[in-house]
Parts: sequence; C-alpha cells; structure tokens
Amino acid sequence: MGKLDNHVALVTGASRGIGKAVAMALATEGAHVVLVARSAFQLDSTSKEIEGKGLSASAEVADITIPVQVEKAINETASRFGRLDILVNNAGMGHFKPAIDMTLDEFDEMWNLNMRGVFVATKVALPHMIKAGRGTIVNISSLAGKNSFKGGTGYCATKWALRGFASSLMLEVREHNIRVITIFPGSVDTSFSSMNKKGKNITQPEDVADAVVFAVTAPERSMFSEIDVRPTNP
Repeated sequence: MGKLDNHVALVTGASRGIGKAVAMALATEGAHVVLVARSAFQLDSTSKEIEGKGLSASAEVADITIPVQVEKAINETASRFGRLDILVNNAGMGHFKPAIDMTLDEFDEMWNLNMRGVFVATKVALPHMIKAGRGTIVNISSLAGKNSFKGGTGYCATKWALRGFASSLMLEVREHNIRVITIFPGSVDTSFSSMNKKGKNITQPEDVADAVVFAVTAPERSMFSEIDVRPTNP
C-alpha cells in the first residue's frame, strides 16, 4: 500500500529531469500520474518506463504556454478520473545573460512558461480541488527565486514572481483544505542549463522528488509551504 493510493497527480514538464523524477516518485507511492509535456515521444517513453515498474501513468501532450492546451489536459484528467488531487507545476526554462543582452522574446519565453503557465494551470485546477474540498499544488521553483546572480535578471524575475504568487495563493485557498507547496532547488544535476553543476555531491532530481513526496504525504492538517533543497557540500 502506498501513501498516495487512489490519488491522481498531474505533473507538467514530466518527460525528463526533475519532472520525470517527481512523476516516478508519486507513482511509486501509488498515485496515477498524468504526465504533461510537449514531446509525445519523450512522454511515451517516460510513461512506458513507469508502467514497466508496475505503476500507473498516462500522458497528455500539451504546451504549458498555450492556455487551451493546459485547460484540456487538466479538465480531461479530472473528468476521466473524477478527481485531481495533486498538481505539480514543474515545467520551466531559463535564459542566462545580462539584461542588456537579453531579447524581449527571451524574456517573454521565460515569463510565459515559468509564471504565466503556472497561473493558468493553477486557475484551471482549483475549481476541481475546491469542489472536492481538498488538494495540493506543488510549484517547482528555484533558489534563484530567493537569491540574485549575474546573468539572472530574467530568470530570477520569473522565480521571484512565482514565490509571490504561491505564498499569496496559499493564503487564499487554505480555507478549502488546499495546500500550496513551493520547492526551491539549488544546483541539481540535470541538463536544464550549462550553469548546472554535475557530480555525485550535487543534488539529484530524485532528491527534489523526495522533497515533493515528503510534502504531499504529510498529514493534511500540516503544510510545508516552502522547502529549500541544496547540496550539502558541493
């Protein structure tokens, strides 16, 4: 018996990296995980990998920056399973360069995925959770949402905005027994950016996934609203 048996979780950006690890961890705890990303090939591969372990998963191809696709993925999930217990807003991207060198298109690309996409997905998911009288929204942010660095003018702006959105949302929806949890990873050994550190001493995607599982399986009376995840000794 898993801690999330009979739960339904939807994870964006689930085809690789942290999203894939989170999806695998939630499925291991018994949840049916709906994988959402743009690449049908990668989604199919990840879904088959999860099912190959005797776990439950399905895939929905969607671009998180296109509201109608997000609405379709979330509403069809809630309709098909009759519930949506967990939404993990994981999809994100970054351009790392000084503000003077950044194009407006690059800034908009980050904003549309890292913040606007989270807003849309959350807004679509909330009525299902409010109707059920419970639910958990997990946002995968970054320590860049608390700290500044050279080349981070655009990326940090989106992650600081995400923190403000999430902390305010938490106060708005807790009366419906909906928890809002934001994870702030530091360096994680993924292909997300050439700035990412690598190696056995660096936080792995599975470590971030463990933090998500810890938070969503806590007693419903308690909420770990913010969790920082960083290497112990990089």
